[in-house]
Amino acid sequence: MALIDCPACGKRISDKAKSCSHCKVVLDGNSEQIESAQRIASINRKTQLMNHSFLALLAFVGGFALWFWGGEQAENWRKPAGIGLMAVGFVGYLVTRVRIALNKRG
Repeated sequence: MALIDCPACGKRISDKAKSCSHCKVVLDGNSEQIESAQRIASINRKTQLMNHSFLALLAFVGGFALWFWGGEQAENWRKPAGIGLMAVGFVGYLVTRVRIALNKRG
């Protein structure tokens, strides 16, 4: 018995399995059901990446607002918290955009 990747969800399953235990796709050669499961998995992955991108952008804007709230730079705890939140948001946004580009390629 060997482990193979499910053609629909990509998770590891037995080569003797009649259906995937993760996505419940029957592996008897019904390509229509497998293609449908692949499309659903692709849409879910794209949605997840876009949500991550939105949250990172929200963190960046939130850090900027925290640091400059009231029209001037913060001097107390808000300064390092704002800078840190901006940095995390910016890096998270860049990483997520690269992940989106890589997801589109393959």
